[in-house]
Amino acid sequence: MDQFIINLIFVGGSFALYIGIAIWARAGTTSDFYAASRGVNPVVNGAATAADWMSAASFISMAGLIAAVGYGNSTFLMGWTGGYVLLAMLLAPYLRKFGRFTVPDFIGDRFYSQTARVVAVISLLVMSITYVIGQMTGAGVAFSRFLEVDNTTGLFIASGVVFCYAVLGGMKGITYTQLAQYCVLIVAYTIPAVFISLQLTGNPIPQLGLFSTHTGSGEPLLQTLNSVLMDLGFNDYTGNHGSTFNMVLFTMSLMIGTAGLPHVIIRFFTVPRVADARTSAGWALVFIALLYTVAPAVGAMARLNIITTLWPQGIEGEPLAFENKPDWMLNWERTGLLRFEDKNGDGLIQYYNEANPPARAIEEGWEGNEMVLFNNDILVLANPEIAQLPGWVIGLIAAGGLAAALSTAAGLLLAISSAISHDLIKSVINPAISEKGELLAARISMAFAIALATYLGLNPPGFAAQVVALAFGLAAASLFPAIMMGIFSKKMNSTGAIVGMLVGLLSTVLYIFTYLGWFFIPGTNMLPNTQDNWILGISPLSFGTVGAILNFAAAYITLALTKEAPAEIQELVESIRVPKGAGAAVDH
Repeated sequence: MDQFIINLIFVGGSFALYIGIAIWARAGTTSDFYAASRGVNPVVNGAATAADWMSAASFISMAGLIAAVGYGNSTFLMGWTGGYVLLAMLLAPYLRKFGRFTVPDFIGDRFYSQTARVVAVISLLVMSITYVIGQMTGAGVAFSRFLEVDNTTGLFIASGVVFCYAVLGGMKGITYTQLAQYCVLIVAYTIPAVFISLQLTGNPIPQLGLFSTHTGSGEPLLQTLNSVLMDLGFNDYTGNHGSTFNMVLFTMSLMIGTAGLPHVIIRFFTVPRVADARTSAGWALVFIALLYTVAPAVGAMARLNIITTLWPQGIEGEPLAFENKPDWMLNWERTGLLRFEDKNGDGLIQYYNEANPPARAIEEGWEGNEMVLFNNDILVLANPEIAQLPGWVIGLIAAGGLAAALSTAAGLLLAISSAISHDLIKSVINPAISEKGELLAARISMAFAIALATYLGLNPPGFAAQVVALAFGLAAASLFPAIMMGIFSKKMNSTGAIVGMLVGLLSTVLYIFTYLGWFFIPGTNMLPNTQDNWILGISPLSFGTVGAILNFAAAYITLALTKEAPAEIQELVESIRVPKGAGAAVDH
């Protein structure tokens, strides 16, 4: 059967399932739309949370970034998983006990201020829209290859599918859709990894295969990869070749950014009791680990497969000829995300690090690296083709990649729409709005958010995982400190929280836009995004940690100059933190 038909069967079947679930679980009330009427089973919510959290960045982009750099990009793994533990242990149960629908709802009530609510809404919108750009970027990459269209068309198709099931179903529909999407994405990620691990090491468990013997060389797989990379002038795969300071800041930014993600936090508002929020968080961590422990193996094995494809006889032998390029290269070249150029006209593909060329490159006068473009976001999706796996595996990973991108996009869009309709319109602008009017406003705002994310996704400021990292930095600098102080600092007042959020958000946005362009528009950056231009060597991806520190500092300095929170608010905070009676969470 033709591969395109196989892709259509897998992708079309999964989409039919998602949209069918959205219709079956169509939201009829605002409680359905925002929190699935607080009736979701903890295990189901754990799987839905895992799908919501494991976005295109996790499924499509993370392994590609690890493959490109090696140990240096393990920060994505450490930061995201560490942050989820922080969220599950420190924040989720307390927020569920407070009993609100959204993060701005919590901040507005806890800090007894409509201004605090509005600032939280603005922070949420900036962070979430940035995050959605990454999801749309990943979905566009997946659609472009597997439906054999260009990247822009793929992005428009992704937007249409998200619109159908997110706008229809709300949280109720999204929850059960995400359960299905988790099943699709974890099977799609794991099966190719098992096949590839068997091919390269004879070990069917990818996590163990990464540290097993490479059957082709008889040496450990990572040692083999290090050798071939260094032969081509690249850094060794297992060493750290970047700034340790930046690595620490970036990891911390991802951690505290994870703990401040509004679209993940609202998932814990869907379970019946506080105890269920803890159980749900534990199950989500298990479901997340199933993918995150496989990702390093996927990255390393794919990098080795690509090199051996381009250098089938090693660097001493003849490289791959242009006319002998395998089908997977031809397929991805059509998307515009992979490109080769015969710089010296010899009909062979010389792939090496031209900044540190091997001796042969100098001796033979090579003109430069001839794989001139390899978009890191294609690696996981191309992996089954690179390893020459069966067509059904390729179709499966197509469905999985799209499930990962669309599940998180839907969660983010729900967070955006609820912030506008519930926290802005219902709570601030028009408290008398009817439930039907609020539901309509939520759906309209979600449609506008999809349109904006699609437009920005046409020119993303980086690969999917890098765009998502920016969003985590924004969450770290704005929402995380306010949530932490709202739970653990009973004296923190509204003025301190507002000043802190504004300082954290504005400083981080300004720093990011300085290097990546105003509102991510190409050509509008004030300084080149290079290490020698960064302040104290801090990357825009890592600045969220600095923004969070500034947020906390500004909040506590303001608190010292103003009156502490009223007594009734301090009593409220104490009641949130007391475990006794936690089974009966406050309802909205």
